[in-house]
Amino acid sequence: MRDETPEAPRPLRSGYTTGSCATATSLAAARLLLGGLCTDVVQIVLPKGQHVPMPLAFCRFINGRDAADGAEAGTVKDAGDDPDVTHGAVVFARVQLSAEPGVRFHAGPGVGTVTRAGLTLPVGEPAINPVPRQMMCEHLAGLAAEYGYAGGFEVTIGVEGGEALALKTMNPRLGIIGGLSILGTTGIVRPFSCSAYIASIHQGIDVARANGYRHIAACTGNASEDAMRAHYGLPDIALIEMGDFVGAVLKHLRRAPVEKLSLCGGFGKLSKLAAGHLDLHSRSSSIDLPLLAQWAAESGADDTLQNEIRAANTSQQALAMATQRGIALGDIVCRHALRVAQGIVPPGVSVEVFAIDRVGNFVGVAQ
Repeated sequence: MRDETPEAPRPLRSGYTTGSCATATSLAAARLLLGGLCTDVVQIVLPKGQHVPMPLAFCRFINGRDAADGAEAGTVKDAGDDPDVTHGAVVFARVQLSAEPGVRFHAGPGVGTVTRAGLTLPVGEPAINPVPRQMMCEHLAGLAAEYGYAGGFEVTIGVEGGEALALKTMNPRLGIIGGLSILGTTGIVRPFSCSAYIASIHQGIDVARANGYRHIAACTGNASEDAMRAHYGLPDIALIEMGDFVGAVLKHLRRAPVEKLSLCGGFGKLSKLAAGHLDLHSRSSSIDLPLLAQWAAESGADDTLQNEIRAANTSQQALAMATQRGIALGDIVCRHALRVAQGIVPPGVSVEVFAIDRVGNFVGVAQ
C-alpha cells in the first residue's frame, strides 16, 4: 500500500518500468552465474544513457548451492508517484546458461503470452516488449564480454501476482493471456504521463484491425461499452477502452484506419469533445455551460432556458432542462463532437457519435 499523500505539495517522483526491473534482475542473476558475485544493488544503463542503481530484493542460486540449475534475482517495482498497477510488485528473472549463443526469452509466472496478431510481438511469444528485450540483450552481451563467455542465456521473466494484476489491465482484451506485459521505451515511468494507457489504446486498435475487425467502438467507460455491445453486438476485441483519451484514438486512425468508428461516452465528456478538447479529463478540460446554452439557443431555446443552462450545477442537469423544453441538446452535442472527430480522422473512416446518461441510456446521436 502506498503512503498517504502529504498535504504539502512536492515534485512528483519518477519511477522505473518493468523493462528496467527485468534488465536489472536478469543482469544480477547472470553475474552470479558467471562471476559468483551478488550485491544488494545492480547498476543498469537506460536507453537514453542514464546510469541508474536498482536495489535487489534477492539474488541467489535456484537450487541454493551452485550454478547447475541457474540463478534468480528480484526487485520491487517502484513506479514513483505514477498510479501504476505494478507498483510494489516483485519482478524477477531466472537465468540459465546455454551453449547456444544469444538470449532466448521465456514467460515466467505472472508474465503473459501473445495469442492474437496485431501486437509488436508474434503470436506465441512471451509478452516482453522489444525495448526491454534489447536492454537485456545489451547488458547480458556486455557481461559475457567481461567474463569471456561465448555461450548464451535462457532468460525467464516473472512478476509475483502478475496474473491477477493483469486482469486490471487491457491485456486480456489484447490477447495477452496469463499475466502482465514487460514494458518500457525509456526505462523511466513519468508520473501521470498516461503514455502506457495511450499505448494500450493504440495496441487495441491494431489488434482489432489485425484480426479483421473494421468497425470499432471507442468508449469512455464501462457504461458506454455496455451500450455499444448491446447496440451492435460487438465483441470485446472491437471495443476500445479509450477513457478520456479520445485524441489518442482519432489521431491513431490516421496511421491505422478502420472503415467505421463509433464514439460513445457520457454527455458531459462528449460536450468537451464537441468544444474541441481531445483530452476529456477534468485536469485538461472542463464542461462549457455557456457554450451549451449558446447551442441550445441556436435550436430555439428561449432566454430563460439559456440562463438556466448557464447556471446549471452539472451537464446532466443542463441536458434534463433542455430535454424538458423540447431541445435535443444531446443530439446537438453529438453533432458538434462528430464535426470535431471528422476533422481529425482520414476521409475514408465513417464516424458516428453516441451520448449516454449515467445509467447507459442513449441521450444523443449523430451519424
